[in-house]
Amino acid sequence: MPTAIRRAAAGDAAAAAEITGAAYRPYIERIGREPAPMGADFDALIGAGAVWVATEDGRVVGVLVLELQDTALLLESVAVHPAHQGQGIGRSLIHHAEQVARDAGLSAVDLYTNAHMTENLRLYPSLGYDLIDRRWEDGFDRVFFRKSLAPGG
Repeated sequence: MPTAIRRAAAGDAAAAAEITGAAYRPYIERIGREPAPMGADFDALIGAGAVWVATEDGRVVGVLVLELQDTALLLESVAVHPAHQGQGIGRSLIHHAEQVARDAGLSAVDLYTNAHMTENLRLYPSLGYDLIDRRWEDGFDRVFFRKSLAPGG
């Protein structure tokens, strides 16, 4: 488990890009192109306050990109460095996103994944997310999920 989850600082942009690239690189062959998060502008996202990082012993090992919307929080991306996957860091980041949504007074977390990321199609329902849509968007076959949040929950 990460020792800390904190809002990313300007100096975290390179680590965030590296971790996101490493985490999403295995999906390039399945999708036929780079997954959208690999093209993220982490300098701009961090400047906008949209990025959180998980750290272990002071090193960034996971990245979370969030966007506050009117009624829900959009979980844009979650990535964990391959050397740290399977330790619950991704789940901790997702739970952190849910708490950010609650703290902002929002009633749900929305997210989407690529239909070819089949592991995610099993993971998100196991975390309480309901499939709400599937459509082509920005050249990707995306599957959309939503988790309704109980107040204080």
